[in-house]
Amino acid sequence: MHTNGKKGTVLVAMSGGVDSSVAAALLLEQGYHVIGVTMKTYDFDEVGGNIDNESSCCGLGAVYDARLVAAKLGIPHYVTDFRDEFGNRVVDYFVEEYLRGRTPNPCVMCNRDIKWGELLKKAQALGADCIATGHYARVRYDGDKNRYVISRALFAQKDQSYALWALSQEALSKTLFPLGEMTKPDVRGIAQRLGLRTADKQESFEICFVADNDYTRFLKERVDRLGVEIQGGDIVWDGKIVGKHQGYPFYTIGQRKGIGAFGRKMYVTGVDAASNTLQIGEDGDLYNSRLVSRQVNWVSIAKAPEELRASVMVRYKDKPEPATIYSHEGTIRVVFDAPKRAITPGQSVVFYDGDDLLGGGIIDDLAE
Repeated sequence: MHTNGKKGTVLVAMSGGVDSSVAAALLLEQGYHVIGVTMKTYDFDEVGGNIDNESSCCGLGAVYDARLVAAKLGIPHYVTDFRDEFGNRVVDYFVEEYLRGRTPNPCVMCNRDIKWGELLKKAQALGADCIATGHYARVRYDGDKNRYVISRALFAQKDQSYALWALSQEALSKTLFPLGEMTKPDVRGIAQRLGLRTADKQESFEICFVADNDYTRFLKERVDRLGVEIQGGDIVWDGKIVGKHQGYPFYTIGQRKGIGAFGRKMYVTGVDAASNTLQIGEDGDLYNSRLVSRQVNWVSIAKAPEELRASVMVRYKDKPEPATIYSHEGTIRVVFDAPKRAITPGQSVVFYDGDDLLGGGIIDDLAE
């Protein structure tokens, strides 16, 4: 909360994990009135893959853990039903992007539309001044720029700023990141000191609603006859048909599995939904220096100049690389100083100035 240092009421998104548990505890220690909320975003019997084990975020186990942590801390706890909103804005987006031959990052849309969209509405309804999460990132107000700025977490290994590029200034004005200057071992240590049941809880790295990490199964179950109607498309190498695949949505740029053996390492280099075709090539064919994005949100600057130097990431955990960003009528073109491997349409391209997040967008396509 950014209210001249006065403590107020904060709604903490409690996923049932150690990070959000400690975020709530820290804010309580700092003098805030804390309300815990766990979001119910999907039903396991609808997404499949883990029907009998609702242990990941949003499952019954997560709700139970969050509720016990809230009780331990002495704070109120609510469960909010965002299943319809999450299904429409996140799950449907995820499926539609794969059907377009792209590889989406649904966490970005969940952050924008659910955690900082629907949850802010809930905060207002409960009389809270702001929301907080267990993300490893930092936010501050920059008086010179008259803008809220997201920065990388001090603990680089856990930095999650990459997935926060789509947040609005209004959302950031009501956001706290209590863990932004902490390490993961520090967080676990606090949880152990306070006796929180989530202290040693392991993290899940899969997309929450694909608990078994099997996107092929998920898409086939979600879209009637998908596997039947698109299997048997062409695999093309150097202009020649060299095999058949199981269906274009089940492949992503840089993938090796499922394309056959060619006596050398081969990779998916392109996915064409319109023709149900995969392009394949060798490792060197995965490198490209240019990309285009038409869905861009600027964070620490109000508007990009026509030409801008930045460090740029094209996937989570990517190494930032220097590039020039050319901006024209809402479209940006990124030109890297050196070629990047496996730039993938549907993923996020995110721009930094040092540790500060300049902005980001969705990769539309590669540019010549």
